[in-house]
Amino acid sequence: MKTTRAFAVPVLLFAAAALAPSSAFAADDSYSLTLKDHKFAPDGLTIPAGKKVKITVKNLDSTPAEFESDDFKAEKVIPAGKQVDILVGPLKAGTYEFHDEYHEAESKTRLTVK
Repeated sequence: MKTTRAFAVPVLLFAAAALAPSSAFAADDSYSLTLKDHKFAPDGLTIPAGKKVKITVKNLDSTPAEFESDDFKAEKVIPAGKQVDILVGPLKAGTYEFHDEYHEAESKTRLTVK
């Protein structure tokens, strides 16, 4: 009885880990943007087609921002002085617009997917 239980626990833990969604991304699957004076830097970002990526956006402004794209359906509030991770994709090759919803005219830029 103890042998069965001792074997079952590691097997269940392994199965749970294998089925859990992975939040780890390789370095080439992660990208960074900063938001300062209501402008994204770099101005424009290129990511690979057909792949889910993580974009970390750091808001260096003293006011909150809202990362938003109607083109690839993303929306996330970023408090002043904080950063957030946004999962994007997988997307088809093309150009997609994104911006800070609170300062759209100043912040509008593009995501290029190749």
